[in-house]
Amino acid sequence: MNAIKTDIGIIGAGPVGLFAVFEAGLLKMRCHVIDALPQVGGQLSEIYPQKPIYDIPGYPEIKAQDLVDRLLEQISPFDPQFTLGERVEIIDKQPDGSFIVTTNENTTVQCKVIVIAGGLGCFEPRKPDIGNLELFEGKGVAYMVKNPELFRDKKIVIAGGGDSALDWTIFLSDVASEVTLVHRGDTFRGAPDSAEKVFSMAETGRIRLILQSNVTTIQGTGHLQQVTIQNRKGESNVIAADHLIPLFGLSPKLGPIANWGLNIDKSAITVNTADFGTNVAGIYAIGDINTYPGKLKLILCGFHEAALMAQSAFKYVYPDEKLTFKYTTVYGVNSF
Repeated sequence: MNAIKTDIGIIGAGPVGLFAVFEAGLLKMRCHVIDALPQVGGQLSEIYPQKPIYDIPGYPEIKAQDLVDRLLEQISPFDPQFTLGERVEIIDKQPDGSFIVTTNENTTVQCKVIVIAGGLGCFEPRKPDIGNLELFEGKGVAYMVKNPELFRDKKIVIAGGGDSALDWTIFLSDVASEVTLVHRGDTFRGAPDSAEKVFSMAETGRIRLILQSNVTTIQGTGHLQQVTIQNRKGESNVIAADHLIPLFGLSPKLGPIANWGLNIDKSAITVNTADFGTNVAGIYAIGDINTYPGKLKLILCGFHEAALMAQSAFKYVYPDEKLTFKYTTVYGVNSF
C-alpha cells in the first residue's frame, strides 16, 4: 500500500479546515486535506460564494469566496497537499497510534493525527414538495449554483427565503434575462442588507418578487419550461422558466463519520474544550461538526478551536519535543 504520509490528516477543506493548516504550519506540522467536494472552501464555495460575512476580525464585510481565497493565500507558505472530490470512508488506528485514512476512491493517507473539520458532515439539499421535481433534476432543476454562467440570458425562478436565496437573486440579476424570487413568507430570514436590496430591485423592476407563495408544480418536455406558483389564497399563476433553483437549506448527515467510534450527540461529535479532542486519542473535531456546552456555530469560533487543537496535536505528533510558543507579530510566518 503506497499511502500518502503526513503529520496531520484534515478531513474538510472549509474555512476552519484551512485555518487549521495555518496553525499546524506555525508548529512545523505537515498537513494533507481531504474533502468530498471538488474544490476547497466547503459550503462557502459550494453554496454561497457571494454571501457577505460580517464577523471575521479585520473585515467589516467579506464575501465567502474572498475569505476562502485569503485563507489559501495565508496557508500557501506551508505547502499543504489536497485530495479533493473524495470522501473519507474508513479510519484505521495503527498499533503505533498513527492512523490510516482511506477514501471511497481507495486513496490512503497515513497520519499521526486526524482533524475532522467537516462542517455539517455530508449534507443534502432539502427538497420542496413539488410534483415531478426529481424528473427535472439536471434538466432545469438545481439545488446549488456551481457555475453562474449556465444561467446566462435564461429565465430563472429561485425559491426560498434565506441568505442563499437572497444572495443568488442579487447575483443572478446581472446574469439571467429574468429572475423571479418566490418566498412563502413576506419577510426574509437572511441578512437585512440583502433583503433590502431585493425589495429595492423588485421595486425598480430588476427582478420579480412573489411573496406568500410557493412553487407547486413544474412542467416541460425534456427540460423545464414553466412553473406554477400558488399564493395563500389558492390562486395560481404559470410563468415561463428555464431553471428552478430551490434553496431551502441543507439536511446534515454524518455519513461514514458515524462509524468511526466517536461519541456523537445529535449528529455532532462531542469534544473536550481544552483542546477539542474526541474520545479517541489523536482525533480532533473542530468547527460546525463538533458540539460542547456553549457551542456557537461561527467561523470565528472554529478558528479559535483550530488554534487550541494545533497546540495539543503537536504534543501528540512530537511527544518528546518541547513546544515553544511564538508570536507571529514578532517572528513573522516564514520563520516558523
